[in-house]
Amino acid sequence: MAQFRNFRMVSYVVYGRGSFNQLDEILAPNRKAGAPMIFLVDHFFENKPLVNRIPLRNNDKIIFADVTYEPKTTYVDALAQQLKDEFGTVSGIIGIGGGSVMDLAKAVSLMMNNPGSSADYQGWDLVKNPGVYKAGIPTLSGTGAEVSRTCVLTGPLRKLGMNSDFTPFDQIVLDPELTANAPANQRFYTGMDCYIHCIESLQGTFLNEFSKSYGEKALELCQYVFLEKDTWDEECDDKLMMASYAGGMSIAYSQVGVAHAVSYGLSYLLGTKHGIGNCIVMNHLQDYYPEGVAEFKRMVERNNIDIPTGICSGLTDEQFEAMINVSMGMKPLWENALGKDWEKIMTREKLRALYEQL
Repeated sequence: MAQFRNFRMVSYVVYGRGSFNQLDEILAPNRKAGAPMIFLVDHFFENKPLVNRIPLRNNDKIIFADVTYEPKTTYVDALAQQLKDEFGTVSGIIGIGGGSVMDLAKAVSLMMNNPGSSADYQGWDLVKNPGVYKAGIPTLSGTGAEVSRTCVLTGPLRKLGMNSDFTPFDQIVLDPELTANAPANQRFYTGMDCYIHCIESLQGTFLNEFSKSYGEKALELCQYVFLEKDTWDEECDDKLMMASYAGGMSIAYSQVGVAHAVSYGLSYLLGTKHGIGNCIVMNHLQDYYPEGVAEFKRMVERNNIDIPTGICSGLTDEQFEAMINVSMGMKPLWENALGKDWEKIMTREKLRALYEQL
């Protein structure tokens, strides 16, 4: 095994206000005769002005992605099969939306060229063939999905990403104008996903100078936006978009930790969205990230955000076991957080007690 991981990154990045207007020019060299570009667009934008700015050509198609819940393997498989049945092949998949749409676009791209179900590829380095061309255009900032080598999916047995060198986008368009007027709560939850990436990466056992450099910058940007700014303005959108990018890069060569490992269980069982799930968990992790949790709570208070409580009350033993199974399966996350002997530290009983607090 190689001592150092040869890290695959996004091939092309364009950043700047109004850069979305260059999309037609960006996509043109990647078009194949008779094969459409498929635009997977967050259903939030249906009948909104942004849709009219999408540069449709020939038999291109817009599909409004239902992201009421985070992407399921069944949804990925159905979309890929629909496109194969209708077009045979496509020139590319273009995701426009939040982190769920980013993950969905990456997964559908991969499943256009890989057999079976996307559930077969939940894990690390299981994908064997490159997908079709794919581009990501985030309209929310914080998840880092635009730069990650995974696309997190809820499958029949687990919530886990298709982690592979074939997963990153070929192109991302970072246009802060697209994040303007996002609902304050949703903007906060995705922003905190970025903040938590930084805390988990910077305090993890996998930390190295590559991860540290990106993580420290993303953390600095989050602190400025959520603790120093009095009103939300264009500067906030600009900085949070770059925090998201840097935060995603900070975990690319390291890992996340306890908050993500625990929130995956919530999402699998209860359908809790990733950003808010991380916030619910982070609220109770003072034993693991004392300084980070204290600062997180200041951000919550300053931004007048309500973090749900009591979401695990009334669950059965069987339901707790299901969440624990999903969470304990996130071995690299636990090892980054607690070290190689993490299983001696985070027992099933201790994890159950943590879930009961949420």
